[in-house]
Amino acid sequence: MSSHVSKVCSLYKRILVLHRLMPIHLRALGDQYVKEEFRRHKTASPQQADNFMTEWQNYKDILQSQILESSEDQHSSPRFGIHMADEKLSDFQDEQIGQLYELLLESTKPNRQFHIQEDTK
Repeated sequence: MSSHVSKVCSLYKRILVLHRLMPIHLRALGDQYVKEEFRRHKTASPQQADNFMTEWQNYKDILQSQILESSEDQHSSPRFGIHMADEKLSDFQDEQIGQLYELLLESTKPNRQFHIQEDTK
């Protein structure tokens, strides 16, 4: 297996492992999105692949940091995500803005797809 493919697989697996530590509704949404994005970029150009890997590495680092912070502070509910600067958004293509908006809508739905109840036994 080439070095690039190995790095992609390693990053992909690490992100999915981190998602296991998130609330179930965010995990399900995140897993689906990651799988689709990695699949969609299998045939990306070398420059696109570099940008893709950089952005997903940043996501992994931020998520890992947020999970560590939430595990240290047991008194507050975990918060995931970051504010995206306007400069960053201006680099997005229309399709990417649409995807981001759909992700926002899905992640903030009042009726969660999953309803988990704790066992009261």
